[in-house]
Amino acid sequence: MIRFIPLGGAEEIGASCYYLNLFGTGILLDSGIHPQKVGKDAIPDFDILKDEPLDFVLISHAHQDHIGSLPYLIKRYPHVKVYTTPQTVQIADITLHNAVRILKSRLTEEDGIESYNHQEIDLLLRFVNDFSYNETFNLRGLKHKIHEDIKITFFEAGHILGAASILIEIDNKRIFYTGDINLGTQSIMNGADLPDGKIDILLTETTYGSTDSKKLGTWHSEKLRFAKEANKILAKGGSILIPVFALGKTQEILSVIDDLIESGKMTDSFIYSGGVSKLISNVYDDNRYLVKRNKKNFELKNVPQINFMNITDLNFFRRKPGIVLASSGMMLKDTSSYKLAKYWLNQVNFAIYVVGYMDVDTPGYIIENAKKDDKIIFDDPLKPTKVKCDINRFYFTAHSKREELLGIIKKLKPQKVVLLHGEKESIDWMGSLVLSKKLSEKLYAAETNKEIILE
Repeated sequence: MIRFIPLGGAEEIGASCYYLNLFGTGILLDSGIHPQKVGKDAIPDFDILKDEPLDFVLISHAHQDHIGSLPYLIKRYPHVKVYTTPQTVQIADITLHNAVRILKSRLTEEDGIESYNHQEIDLLLRFVNDFSYNETFNLRGLKHKIHEDIKITFFEAGHILGAASILIEIDNKRIFYTGDINLGTQSIMNGADLPDGKIDILLTETTYGSTDSKKLGTWHSEKLRFAKEANKILAKGGSILIPVFALGKTQEILSVIDDLIESGKMTDSFIYSGGVSKLISNVYDDNRYLVKRNKKNFELKNVPQINFMNITDLNFFRRKPGIVLASSGMMLKDTSSYKLAKYWLNQVNFAIYVVGYMDVDTPGYIIENAKKDDKIIFDDPLKPTKVKCDINRFYFTAHSKREELLGIIKKLKPQKVVLLHGEKESIDWMGSLVLSKKLSEKLYAAETNKEIILE
């Protein structure tokens, strides 16, 4: 029997964690944390597993919504073996350590969750098993009920460095978990690989299911539009704030800016960055010949950058205008981009450029949709900030467009499709198209703590 239970990240983007029981072997696909929620609500509902076997965890990539709760899981189930790609291990060594302080502040004793420390992260990562793309390995849990082992293969997902889609083969059945997948080419990362042959069960993300692809444009068209708009701001002596995720988006946007400056399409200007992004960029540089990527000779460390973390007087950005890449990508409270945005919004001739996904409940979403002279409340409701700067949106997406997601289904011809990792509108759009085009015999919309019998 093949059973599927989402513990988180089913009808939303955040805390991705999906349980598979394959003939008695228990496997978790990812173990993420929700960026917006706090306390126990931020992590997957591990209580669902109390009567289930759990043997292995397969991590698709190192973004916090896919790996952030792994230390909590391992504290609860120390026997569980973890598998991922070598690049994800290297990045997790940076991001999980960086998250220790942040996550500790989001938990209270009332949550009943014991926080973790740096020593526990070191111990956890020491015992993670890593396998390269297209390298098949076998798994068998303690209560595995059939003779045949489970075969696992990681495929390049094209999302960020180290990101993997996961092929699971057992009893003549082939299950494919897309994780966060991108068929398109970014500035650094190339598009995803897919397995050959037919898939029986497809577990697919739906992030951009409700987004019109004409709105997204292409990376090339967005680069040119970015250069045009940035040149206007820089010519007026203004600075540009770009909220970015330290992992993935920072590296891609740095590459975009470097391309535009080197090709003479954009004004040469100061580039400001900071935080853990530099350490992650070093991992990108070190692995440039080991994964599918563009411009293998390009190294992020060769892009001139100034550490904005050392700048205390924000008027500095009026004296030496440039482009600031600051995390978090959604401008979450108390992060660098959040703090800078409060200053930026009040500056005429400055601009904030949104370049990635924004959860509707984040400060970034509010700022993205604000207009000139709107008032935005940050910390003090009695002192709203008036919008004086320009706000622009650019679509440098690291996820597949909705037509590409449908293309994956057409290519793999699955008998059963499970839709997950998306807001309700995205899942509904994908579901309606799968049904109307008869792309699968059975279709499921994943729901947290709702079991699906897949075989």
